[in-house]
Amino acid sequence: MSLSTLNRDVIKGRLKEEDYDVVIIGGGITGAGIALDAADRGMKVALVEMQDFAQGTSSRSTKLVHGGLRYLKQFQVGVVAETGRERAIVYENGPHVTTPEWMLLPMHKGGTFGKFTTSIGLAMYDRLAGVKKSERKKMLNKKETLEKEPLVKKKGLKGGGYYVEYRTDDARLTIEVMKRAAEKGADILNYTKSMNFTYNDNEKVNGIQVTDMLTDEAYTIHAKKVINASGPWVDEVRGADYSRNNKQLRLTKGVHIVIDQSKFPLQQAVYFDTKSDGRMIFAIPREGKAYIGTTDTFYNNDKASPLPTQEDRDYLVDAVNYMFPGLDITDKDIESSWAGIRPLILEEGKDPSEISRKDEIWEGKSGLLTIAGGKLTGYRHMAKGIVDLLAKRLQQDFGKKFGPCETKHLTISGGDVGGSANFDHFVEEKVAEAKKYQIDAKTAKDIAQRYGSNADEIYKIAHTAQYQNSGLPLEIYAELVYGIQNEMVYKPTDFLIRRTGMLYFDIEDVLKYKEAVVDVLAQLLNYDEIQRSLYTEELEEAINEARTANNQPAE
Repeated sequence: MSLSTLNRDVIKGRLKEEDYDVVIIGGGITGAGIALDAADRGMKVALVEMQDFAQGTSSRSTKLVHGGLRYLKQFQVGVVAETGRERAIVYENGPHVTTPEWMLLPMHKGGTFGKFTTSIGLAMYDRLAGVKKSERKKMLNKKETLEKEPLVKKKGLKGGGYYVEYRTDDARLTIEVMKRAAEKGADILNYTKSMNFTYNDNEKVNGIQVTDMLTDEAYTIHAKKVINASGPWVDEVRGADYSRNNKQLRLTKGVHIVIDQSKFPLQQAVYFDTKSDGRMIFAIPREGKAYIGTTDTFYNNDKASPLPTQEDRDYLVDAVNYMFPGLDITDKDIESSWAGIRPLILEEGKDPSEISRKDEIWEGKSGLLTIAGGKLTGYRHMAKGIVDLLAKRLQQDFGKKFGPCETKHLTISGGDVGGSANFDHFVEEKVAEAKKYQIDAKTAKDIAQRYGSNADEIYKIAHTAQYQNSGLPLEIYAELVYGIQNEMVYKPTDFLIRRTGMLYFDIEDVLKYKEAVVDVLAQLLNYDEIQRSLYTEELEEAINEARTANNQPAE
């Protein structure tokens, strides 16, 4: 069943009545990947998310599907090899949400990477990550480095490394995986919070009690097994179960800032040293903006709304001015920002940036399965690990047999474009086809690049919408209606933050069209006055958080 907001009551009815093989708690990229793998193997799958899909960590990352070059510094060779392989799979299965991005690694006298270590490191990286020939590293001299990015600090510059990472839209990657899981038969609902576990006579978990966060209705979902994939909330969810183990999460916060390219005319993605502590951070051009991040600090505050502090913003502004002198960036130049939380496995005595990003699976006495840690890039491999264990337990305990993981070559929703090599040609074809819908070439291209093989659906909506007066540009209106019909958009923030990224990368349009977006949602979803007021207030709060520093208590 499609992820349509209009199907909420039908999906909820199924969740109340069916007996599932597994119910998954958590609608980030990890939960989405598990739902897809399990549904693809023929399991009867349910998934609930207490907020919107990807509202936690999975919409607040550096938006890179990257191989983890920095892990070579920590000699985590296995992590580099695995994430490199997975990166290629993620790209192939969803070229519309993942794009190769050449990355410049400037080398300065006294910096983290010297010429020899950079050359060796990048060569090892290419080999371990299985990088294709056309994307293997290049070593640049000082002149070539400055040709790639003239803004880089010239003093002490010795040259640069040039290698490929992959840029993604983390929240759109999550929703496309989720949509494919729904197409494979998974019953999925956002704004549905797991409150407690239910148990059989042998004290084994056999379901969850949930609350609909939009209506306050409580009900039970029955399942043979339960998987806790709730990211930063893993420990809270486990706290409702009687099983205990000695593993705990350690949360760290990462902050990013966005600056318009009129002020920071970055033409090339750069991975560079910070002055203050020698950490490495990214500066990446995107849609007329440059975004910079990330910080890495321990975090103990509100998990639902992590906020950048003035200290975070100052750290990133200082880093930009150090590596790109002459720009004189100030706090006033920050258009928007976001903060995300990384749920890492506790390792005593380690600095935040030194804690391993490895994932781990825990199995409680109750049979509750929990997965935590890991990286965006490794979501498919993480899912394979826990669904393999799930299949084993379903066979042992219930005699149900399921096949092996086959997601390695399974495209995500929108990914049926003839492979990554054919994607540009696919987009050209779609732009030509859009003429019959009377859609201009730029709008058609934007839609095809963002939605891949689902572009036709948006074209049809846009074609019909040309004769309506919504107060929105055609593309935004078509995406909004599509989001309601296919991506479970319910609130303005769902659409403006997680389905489009507009709040981060086009905040001017958010300010310009926010009332019209609320009007369309209110009309199509029959908001009452209380809902309209509440969701408008939520949006205003999100805009304020993105635009200003928020001095939270010390972390």
